[in-house]
Amino acid sequence: MKRTVRAAFRATIPVLMGYLAIGIAFGLMMDAAGYSLLLTVLMSVTIYAGAGQYLGVSLLVAGASPVQTALLTLLVNFRHMFYGLSMLEKFHGMGLRKLYMIFSLTDETYALLSSARAPEGVPEKDYYLAIALLDHSYWIIGSALGFLLGSALSINTTGVDFAMTALFVVIAVGQWRGTKNHLPAAIGCLATLLSLQLVGKDNMLILALAMIAALLLALQRRMPADE
Repeated sequence: MKRTVRAAFRATIPVLMGYLAIGIAFGLMMDAAGYSLLLTVLMSVTIYAGAGQYLGVSLLVAGASPVQTALLTLLVNFRHMFYGLSMLEKFHGMGLRKLYMIFSLTDETYALLSSARAPEGVPEKDYYLAIALLDHSYWIIGSALGFLLGSALSINTTGVDFAMTALFVVIAVGQWRGTKNHLPAAIGCLATLLSLQLVGKDNMLILALAMIAALLLALQRRMPADE
């Protein structure tokens, strides 16, 4: 077990650095909005969606209705449905652990697991679970630290929500460098730009995801092997 955790920790160090930073940013936002440490931690444990939680702070402050909150959260996190579906085969045989694995698929955890290979002698499924649990714990710890820092210090939180975007870009660059097959990334970029032009930034997400899924399915057999 210790060997599995050590191997997973080494793989998740980039996420550790990023999640502490963006978790702290979320905690700062919650403190600035006047909410409690308990609610901050509870949101990170049960929601665990960086962009969704950042949005949640704004919705709480604005007093949004449950219907508005549900719809906006669905739009922001709709991509996670595709994450779970694409990982069903990889999570096969994990039993009830599979439910948590699907829940834990943030952008960064998905990026790690999609290319994760367990080191020799480390059980593959345990390795995946350790990665997911460590990433989740980083986010919870960062959120709590951010709230405590915000309570103790006077900090201007303007622009801190960009930390999530910055982390994903760093991981995406790492994935690009680590593979010879850049077709999925190209499809994602082109579909996103096309959706932006067709329907605008407020409505592009679902259309872009649908186009990406359709193109990847259509080109799956022609996809070059990643050697």
